[in-house]
Amino acid sequence: MNKSITQKIIEQHLVSGTFIPGNEVGIKIDQTLNHDNAGALTYLQFVSLGVPMVKSEVSVTYLDHNTLQMGCEDADDHQYLQSVSGKYGIYLSRAGNGICHQVHLERFGKPGKTLLGADSHTLTCGALGMIAIGAGGCDVALAMGGSPYYFTCPKVIKINLIGELSPWVSAKDVILKILQMFTTKGNENFVFEYDGDGLKNLSVPERATIANMGDECGITTSVFPSDEMTRLFLMSQQREEHWIEIKADPGADYDKVVDINLSEIVSLTARPHSPDNISSVKSVGEIEVDQVCIGTCTNSSYKDLATVARILKGKVAHSRVSFVIAPGSKQVLDNLLRDGYLSHLLLAGARLADCACGFCLGRGYSPKSHGVSLRTSSRNFQGRSGTKDAYLYLVSPETAAAAVITGKFTDPRDLKVEYPKVYMPERLRIDDRMIIKPGDVNDALSIEKYDGRGIGDLPKGDPLHQNILGEVTLKAGDTVTLDHILPGRFQKKYRSSLAKYAEFVFEDLDNTFYKRSKEIRNEGKYNIVVAGVSYGEGSSKEHAAICQMIVGIKVVIALSFRERHKTSLINFGILPLTFKNEDSYNNIDQGDCIEIANVRKVLDDGGKLFVRNLTKQKEFEVSYHLSERQRRILFSGGALNLWLSQRDRQ
Repeated sequence: MNKSITQKIIEQHLVSGTFIPGNEVGIKIDQTLNHDNAGALTYLQFVSLGVPMVKSEVSVTYLDHNTLQMGCEDADDHQYLQSVSGKYGIYLSRAGNGICHQVHLERFGKPGKTLLGADSHTLTCGALGMIAIGAGGCDVALAMGGSPYYFTCPKVIKINLIGELSPWVSAKDVILKILQMFTTKGNENFVFEYDGDGLKNLSVPERATIANMGDECGITTSVFPSDEMTRLFLMSQQREEHWIEIKADPGADYDKVVDINLSEIVSLTARPHSPDNISSVKSVGEIEVDQVCIGTCTNSSYKDLATVARILKGKVAHSRVSFVIAPGSKQVLDNLLRDGYLSHLLLAGARLADCACGFCLGRGYSPKSHGVSLRTSSRNFQGRSGTKDAYLYLVSPETAAAAVITGKFTDPRDLKVEYPKVYMPERLRIDDRMIIKPGDVNDALSIEKYDGRGIGDLPKGDPLHQNILGEVTLKAGDTVTLDHILPGRFQKKYRSSLAKYAEFVFEDLDNTFYKRSKEIRNEGKYNIVVAGVSYGEGSSKEHAAICQMIVGIKVVIALSFRERHKTSLINFGILPLTFKNEDSYNNIDQGDCIEIANVRKVLDDGGKLFVRNLTKQKEFEVSYHLSERQRRILFSGGALNLWLSQRDRQ
């Protein structure tokens, strides 16, 4: 049988199951990554396993999200993460060294390996020919402890990239075109595998942009071949010895094949407030622009920023435009400085932000009220920038640079100048001194667990009871993102004080939720959430699941789930159920009292499960899609509970 890249790498790492799409498989994880937004929770879970050292080949902690250190909580988290990393054999990339995805691509990623990251955009390293998957911190903690990563074996869509991009059109426009075709919904348990003669002109940084935003489609991961372009990238990183060729077999079997002619793509934008609300830049019209932010993990490479620098050389930002750049890594910044590009950017009026995630998640650089912000980041959910009524447009670096000059939405081709094509240097200047290696201890705190004021205890879930009595505390609509479930603004400083963080669950949808949820729990009932299509869209923010557990949510019933969040719900003992039809969803209201009887027996037997609406005296059937392993997790009250009980029995 001729095999795809996806099948080859997964089969080489199989621990349980077989490569049959739709079945659950478990794979060995070679590398993990974690960061300061999810890290404390992940490491609290890892430490609870009682494992003396990480068992993965490479595990890395990145201090890249909360580098502004707003209050003691961020600094406490950073010290805790450094101490755990030093104690358990984990690399630590210090604050200022760069964004996890960019740095991992540069310094750690290897073709043919598996990578599991506590961040949804871990897919970025698929540009190197890796199976790189974003997951909840619980799954990452278990992988660090030596457990397989379990997921639904994916179907594979082959995307043939044909031809060559036109001047002023870049990789960001390619992935926006793909989002226009596939949208953000209905792509769960698929892999996008790239091929075609167009790859010979796409560098690894360009491939990384495309791989990165595959997450916005909701896929399991993106993967590119490891070819000559991959070898050249690793050679520029002085890591050529890590290169191996990886390609699909001729005639490999795919579930679907899609051809995209690169020469036909034009400059595109994702309009507010979804990454799949795509139109051409030209059709948007000459909207006045208030802010331009270039960088984050999607478009912060040397190639991206050098291109912008050459476009802006000798020019200055329009008087209306607030202009921010965030290089993806210290390496990118250092090489821009070496080659003279940084001065072009600064003289054009750019404000230099940290080599960090920053503006992408609303940690600084929020636009003005009702402001129009053009960003090269990956998401434009409403309020994500920190300004609730702002209008965020996702664009390429070229389109962003054009707006810096003109002060309005501008198709970059209309600048009427020659396109400054930038090639990656054959050798980049490398300096890894901001990466603390395992065993490279610089101070006493690095080898002891540090408990700052920001670090709270790890809560445990209750086992699933035979009968569940609850109240519909919230009825939500379609596309409830993790930012809706748990706000991503100033409340993030409580992310390691979980009981406090849980007070903000669903605050943006209903600011009475937390108070009402406590009252319902005091009545001896569980909280039940009802939602429409694509519940849990967005990042792999595991806090959204654990905080739902903390406030007593035991069941979520939705028309459909984003697969990654569904897994996180299960990991914390929350039962995800699916409406069989829209009528059942329409006939349930907030405040209804709900009973689900014989839950454990039905799940054990694989029978039909019914929900009784006691308020309306109606009953409806729901679906559940759980593996045997997931049922055992729910019966135990969570994945950690199950792992510890199995360990104690050994």
